[in-house]
Amino acid sequence: MLDRNQNKEMIEAVGLLAKEKGISKEVLFTAIEEALRSAYKNNFNKQSGSAPVNTNVRVELNRENGAVHLYARKTVVQEVEDDATEISLDEARKIQPSYEEDDIVETEVTPSNFRRMAAQTAKQVIVQKIREAERGKTYDSFIEKENEILTAIVYSIDPETHDVNVEIGKTAGILEASQQMSTDHYVPGDRLKVYVLEVDGGRSGKGGTQVHVSRTHPGLVKRLFEMEVPEIQKGEVQIKSIAREAGSRTKIAVHSTDIMIDPVGSCVGPRGQRVDRVVTELKNEKIDIIKWSQEPTEFVANALNPANVLSATVNEKEKICNVVVPDNQLSLAIGKEGQNARLAARLTGWKIDIKSATQSIEAQLAEEKEPEIEKTDVPATLDGLDDLSIDPMDLDDIGDLEVDDLDLPDDLK
Repeated sequence: MLDRNQNKEMIEAVGLLAKEKGISKEVLFTAIEEALRSAYKNNFNKQSGSAPVNTNVRVELNRENGAVHLYARKTVVQEVEDDATEISLDEARKIQPSYEEDDIVETEVTPSNFRRMAAQTAKQVIVQKIREAERGKTYDSFIEKENEILTAIVYSIDPETHDVNVEIGKTAGILEASQQMSTDHYVPGDRLKVYVLEVDGGRSGKGGTQVHVSRTHPGLVKRLFEMEVPEIQKGEVQIKSIAREAGSRTKIAVHSTDIMIDPVGSCVGPRGQRVDRVVTELKNEKIDIIKWSQEPTEFVANALNPANVLSATVNEKEKICNVVVPDNQLSLAIGKEGQNARLAARLTGWKIDIKSATQSIEAQLAEEKEPEIEKTDVPATLDGLDDLSIDPMDLDDIGDLEVDDLDLPDDLK
């Protein structure tokens, strides 16, 4: 058993840890009890020259003075087969007359030499339990922040994988190479906004909680606009869809629930200040803010901004929108390496077939033009051959048939 000084130190330590780490005292007291129980089972199970000690014990730690007691638990039986775990009904009733078969009898078994080993073992397990409790607390706090945006500080860069290790508060995070923007350059100490993809570790995870973050996810753009645009925070402006090629260009479709509010203007902000702050955070990534529409042709036309669309028709069955643009804007509509058209298709969910005005006219003329059919004049002298059918039974005679044998006009022989 622990002496009074050790008892006092233990209680004080529990109080300090609970306050510093934000862990409940009961969690720590339970950890200590489990530590003492483990120490008893591991170190006092086998004693030289005596029967094995019962490992089915209960540890009782006084929350006020730190006094520790161990109680062996034995099952009441009619006939004892294992002295370490069983007690006869007669012996049990000598302790307490009310005992019945299958009841549990507890007797104190606290060893006199248990103090030092118990304290040492308790310390090790307490540290482990504290880490687990902290990990569980960290996990709980971050699991609610999945799909949210947080500020991270660059800690180090892995020279082999190029993964960036970051700190988010007191928690480790990782920005994998696949989640990094090509325009980002990371230096230890840099602060940056990141999108929380996933939280690993949990309460029972090994190695602590690790937060996986991203700089390329479209959700990062969405959250940045939510931070900058009050109308989005109030629900007056909605972000309907986002298509992004991180580090290069993003298209965002917005809609207003109030006809008096311009959704595009709200996101751009006075003198473009709101969108500029987002662009700055994204290292000058280009952002096209377009007005969402329930009408597919209008939505697609808006999505192809900055190109002007002359006309648009949709094929509902094949989910294709055919678009016509001015001749001098065909390359603008398609974009460099097809980026503008590609992002517009992803933003709207429609396949987009883009033609210039000239190409559209040529395609229409080609469809309207009827193909010429080659005609063959048939001589009127074939009037006598009304029935040119051949009886299959006569096929054997065809091989010997000569032209002279046919009753034809002279000009056909």
